[in-house]
Amino acid sequence: MTYIMFEDEKEGIRERYDLAIERIRSIEQERTVREPYLDYFQRTASFLLQIIALQNLIEADGIANMSLKELEALNNSLYEDIIGDHYDSSYANPTYACERLGKKFGKLFGFLYTELRSCIVYAFEARLYELTIFLELFIEIYNRMEEEDEYAYKDVKRSIYNFMFDYCNVFISYRTRELIDPKLSFAKDIIMEADLTDIRYLYKFGEYITENERRIAEYLNTLSDERIQSMADTFTEGYRLGFEKNRLDLSKKSIVNIRYQIGFERIVRAAIKNFEKLGLQATIYRAATNALNKRQHLKIGYHSTSPNKQYDYDHRFDIGLFYDKAMVHNMVQCLRDVLQENKDKAAQYAGPAVIEVFGEELFAPKDRKDAVKLNKRQQKLYVDYINQSNLLNQDYLKIDETSFTIISYPIPEIGDDFEAIFDETVKVNTLDSELYTQIQQSIIDVLDQGEYVRIQGAGANHTDIKIKLYSLSDPETETIFENCVADVNIPVGEVFTSPVLKGTDGILHVPRIYLNDLEYRELELNFEDGMIVDYSCSNFDSLDKNRAYIKENLLYNHDTLPLGEFAIGTNTTAYMMGKKFDIAPKLPILIAEKTGPHFAIGDTCYKMSEDVKVYNPDGKEIVARDNEVSLIRKTDMEKAYYNCHTDITLPYDEIKEIAVYKKDGSSIPIIQNGRFVIEGALILNEAFNQ
Repeated sequence: MTYIMFEDEKEGIRERYDLAIERIRSIEQERTVREPYLDYFQRTASFLLQIIALQNLIEADGIANMSLKELEALNNSLYEDIIGDHYDSSYANPTYACERLGKKFGKLFGFLYTELRSCIVYAFEARLYELTIFLELFIEIYNRMEEEDEYAYKDVKRSIYNFMFDYCNVFISYRTRELIDPKLSFAKDIIMEADLTDIRYLYKFGEYITENERRIAEYLNTLSDERIQSMADTFTEGYRLGFEKNRLDLSKKSIVNIRYQIGFERIVRAAIKNFEKLGLQATIYRAATNALNKRQHLKIGYHSTSPNKQYDYDHRFDIGLFYDKAMVHNMVQCLRDVLQENKDKAAQYAGPAVIEVFGEELFAPKDRKDAVKLNKRQQKLYVDYINQSNLLNQDYLKIDETSFTIISYPIPEIGDDFEAIFDETVKVNTLDSELYTQIQQSIIDVLDQGEYVRIQGAGANHTDIKIKLYSLSDPETETIFENCVADVNIPVGEVFTSPVLKGTDGILHVPRIYLNDLEYRELELNFEDGMIVDYSCSNFDSLDKNRAYIKENLLYNHDTLPLGEFAIGTNTTAYMMGKKFDIAPKLPILIAEKTGPHFAIGDTCYKMSEDVKVYNPDGKEIVARDNEVSLIRKTDMEKAYYNCHTDITLPYDEIKEIAVYKKDGSSIPIIQNGRFVIEGALILNEAFNQ
């Protein structure tokens, strides 16, 4: 059940907290633990004392009186241990921890230190309960190592397991409530109440603040209120249109979850006000810091530029230290309990509104052998937990009644042309939807005649894949492809379908691509009857490492995935923006997917909403909403979804031909040698010549 603290309990927590402080102060000075562990405990105790000083500062509202320079120094001191070369000698680094402490204790203590770093967040948010229990965990493990014997490793591991099991309800409950309860408003209060012209406000969030966050906030402060409002309007109108297009009743909902990168507060503030006019209160939760709530290395929620992406990647599967069937059962039960206790709020959830960013340096991770990973049994448990949690969300959040919107902007790290790229992105985000509706309809009219589509790569791209299309019963009232303009996915520019799996065969190959914040080189996926049967890349010097990399980060630990979507992107303006500024590899998938054909592995775009009828602007019903896997939901819901969807785009200049093949064997080319060749879409080629 959800834990609510009463006044007398708060006093008890304060007493426990004060006692923990005294003990940690003594740990910093003691020498009762032998080396090599003594250095670990003393350094970690020093870090925790820094957190305690921070908590005192926050409690006294001392940050409000600090200068920008002082705030920068404080922020850097909290994160310097994992920044740049400092990470090489940090106990958060699995390699360093295992070298200093031995493989077994190194993994345990590296995990513990990483979890303790979440205390930065608890101090800023004045969450004394979570701060106290982490301090007590550290003390408990220290005490066990004082009495080190042959059972010490098992005892420490058991302490960590029991802590995660016993406090699972605290972490999962709070995270879930942050999604659906507007009263948990830490970030929203900063956004709505702070003086956004004084960028000192950035340091109130407790995240690592870089030039990206400072410069984007400063840049937005140079823009007029009218321009900020226009960008917010584009964002929130896309959200509203998503409900309208799918014939969903927005008036039944009252909660929208906003996710964004710190620095964009002026736009977010205007968006919050817009949503209020639509009858929606905003919830804004932080990207997860606790192992129980993380989803690998992904940042889901508000966040800043990562202090170290390798650090995030190294700890993406820390749950492997304690993940077993009992833990998964407990996590599912905790999620069910909090959703049940808050079922009225959960039913009011309308879906996420997301501002993504792009421009960070491309990241190719190192595969550290000492990082915690999931074994095969845990991989299956992980998949099972994701499936069960998504089914619970479907029941309580009523996902089939929700929508979403996503928009993207560059950050200063993209280079000297940042402001020009920002302006060009705004242009791309506001292209004429009516014009694109007409252009894309001409493409759909051709596609609807086909039995299958064949896509062939050009040059170094050896893609050759056949996409089997849904068979129309009544072409006068039905269509296979959705005409997607600027609503849920901003900017405009794609037509997409759910392929028929049987008969979808071939090779999808991309020489270089950036997906979910990770780089892939020579990525190749082989499909038979719409399912991945083999995969490879060349990131590492070992076939096994490359396959593990793909399985963990693209297949999300599934043995296979279906081809859930095939689309043709039409936003040649966005494509040329990438060429003009030489930023094509850095474009987010949200924009990149509009710059050529793309293929999504995982669920279809209509996941859990397949029975909701959707229509194109011409009035035709889009009937290709299911595939052979999603149809299993009618008999076994748990086997119908993979709970992932990753778009893989081929740029126009890597396309030899995309052609539609009819039942009589004839074909109609849509794209040849990277250019559109059908009437009604030729106007798209104009961007290539500008």
